[in-house]
Amino acid sequence: MHGFSQCLMLLNNQLSQWVGLLGFFTGCTEKEDTTEQGVRWKDNMVTMDLENELAGARTLDANNSVSLRERFLIPEHNGQPALYFLGNSLGLQPRSTRSHLDKVLHTWAAAGVEGFFRGDAPWLQFHDTLAAKLAQVVGAHPAEVVIMNGLTVNLHLLMVSFYQPKGARNKIICEAKAFPSDQYMLETHLRHRGLDPSEIIVEVAPAEGSATITEAAIIDCIHQHRDSVALVFWGGVNYYTGQLFNMENIARAAHE
Repeated sequence: MHGFSQCLMLLNNQLSQWVGLLGFFTGCTEKEDTTEQGVRWKDNMVTMDLENELAGARTLDANNSVSLRERFLIPEHNGQPALYFLGNSLGLQPRSTRSHLDKVLHTWAAAGVEGFFRGDAPWLQFHDTLAAKLAQVVGAHPAEVVIMNGLTVNLHLLMVSFYQPKGARNKIICEAKAFPSDQYMLETHLRHRGLDPSEIIVEVAPAEGSATITEAAIIDCIHQHRDSVALVFWGGVNYYTGQLFNMENIARAAHE
């Protein structure tokens, strides 16, 4: 299925939602966090064997002495800090956001359009700065990442270039209840090509009584439709459950 399935999976990752938001808002113009606290947090995140189960989350908590909670502004509910689980829609505001925005506004006020070229963080280079940080999130080299448009627009562009159904090889495998805008994108793109989404899209859903999708179910589906699959369209993190998928194993199965 060529390399485009892996490319789409990377960009459809929702950029790991909260990680992407953290990388964007806390790092637009800052250098890498090389403090002892920042390095220790990164080392823990890199070396931990992430699991999709409660035990894995507890292991992370036990081994990570660095808390990121104080870096964010947390809304109150009935006078108490809220338990905020809407990172898939809009994450909490990092405390550093206002200072970053103020810097940009100051440059705008003082330099006008010259802000694209002047100052310690010219706007024209923002995409390079962001690419270097987001490359760490998606596991790519900075030269392989570009910051442009919005997620749905980019997915449409990738589909135009790389989804090339040929005869019976036209199926798209995706997770059931993926992020709604992703599903709308698939449906509208297929209709634009004169294809029926109900005939083309193959969804993998959790087993009855479960909230998560097993890796075995995903790989079994790929093997089951191996002669008709043109694209495996899969996000690295499910926006609703927070389930983390092993993208390397899924990509390997798609390329077999």
